[in-house]
Amino acid sequence: MPRAGESAQGVKPICKNRRAFHDYFISDRYEAGIALVGSEVKSLRDGRASLGDAYAEVRDGELFLIGCHIGEYPWANQFNHEPRRERKLLLHKAEIRKLSVKLLERGFTLVPLQLYFRAGKAKVELGLAKGKRQYDKREAVRKRDLERERAEE
Repeated sequence: MPRAGESAQGVKPICKNRRAFHDYFISDRYEAGIALVGSEVKSLRDGRASLGDAYAEVRDGELFLIGCHIGEYPWANQFNHEPRRERKLLLHKAEIRKLSVKLLERGFTLVPLQLYFRAGKAKVELGLAKGKRQYDKREAVRKRDLERERAEE
């Protein structure tokens, strides 16, 4: 039986990046583990995280999450972590190589879509994204409104 806040697959959501779906076209999705320190895990369990300005980048064959804010854990005292530090993402080498080739193409970036716990391990879902233009965003809003009107009828 799943615990409170967990689904049947043992996935407990922490936070989502709703803005990513507004600002980008998401083509591929990847699940990666995150290398964290103890106080970060405690903060994530309390839901103290934000993916607002976060992105991922490949450096020297390794993947890093940059700009993700994980708030300090109040009871960690001197052993607390830096809230916006770069965190290493754990992904297979072959997947990182494949991603780095795609990221070299013009306009692609890696955007974190959500943070969650799966079977007790912190995971991040990354989306290979291409930026939307202003008229694309307006078109998406128009389509969503049409679908909503059709559903009401």
